[in-house]
Amino acid sequence: MSDDRADPSSPGGSPSPGPGVSGWRVLEPLGDDDCMELLASARLGRLIYISRYGPTALPVTYTIDEGSVVMGTWDPVLFDEDLRTGIEQAEYQVAVQADHIDVEAREGWFLLLRGAAHHLDTEAEREPFVDAGLEPWIEGIPAHYIRVNPTSIRGNRIRPE
Repeated sequence: MSDDRADPSSPGGSPSPGPGVSGWRVLEPLGDDDCMELLASARLGRLIYISRYGPTALPVTYTIDEGSVVMGTWDPVLFDEDLRTGIEQAEYQVAVQADHIDVEAREGWFLLLRGAAHHLDTEAEREPFVDAGLEPWIEGIPAHYIRVNPTSIRGNRIRPE
């Protein structure tokens, strides 16, 4: 039986683990429930979309609300220009990426959630999130919230063998 893993000592092989870290890692696919649980455990992710300038990934704070991700953004003008179609009920497709990686231990998780970006424009839509820790970190910038209802979610955990 042959071993299909790369030889770490070869030029194209993987680097050896850091001090105190031994063995290979396993890539474990995560189910939707596990992904949502991990997503809920983090507070910072990336909003990924195609802007007028090309692929864009911006850091956002977020919370989970009834199975969807609600993000606080800091530049409503940018998001109005890039994430509004101008057509009622037509919303841009985006991705939300989050992870927790321990580089030294060579383990962690990462996930990618996809769905439509719904701007929370009315006071009634925004009100539940005003004190949810999603406000901009820079003084004088108005809060802007976007909800993403997942249409797909994929995640993986990297762990010791």
